[in-house]
Amino acid sequence: MRQKFLISLNGSGTHLNIRELAVIDKHLNPIESSMLEEKNFSLLCEETYDRVTIANSISAGIADLVTTLRSDNFFPNREYATKIAEAIVKLYASPGADKIELFFDDKDMMKNGLAVLGKA
Repeated sequence: MRQKFLISLNGSGTHLNIRELAVIDKHLNPIESSMLEEKNFSLLCEETYDRVTIANSISAGIADLVTTLRSDNFFPNREYATKIAEAIVKLYASPGADKIELFFDDKDMMKNGLAVLGKA
């Protein structure tokens, strides 16, 4: 599955929002990821967090931030959750920045997993 995570701070800076989108149309599988358009992604989940809660979790470390981000509706795998948390840390540390976009393709994760296992 190809997923996109849109992470943004609202205009007043009081909330962090994460939107999880994915390509779910199987007819798009042969299309290269670089050729996908916004309309090819479907919204899977949207979560909003209090900015102070996120800042406190950042202070406690990445593992705590991952725990804070996960919910009944938003539960990315460990690798993605860690990368999302790291991106949020960068977002909070970048004055003037208000959004970041992450893209993941499960095929890449599978290739990396097989390489780690010595099967690539």
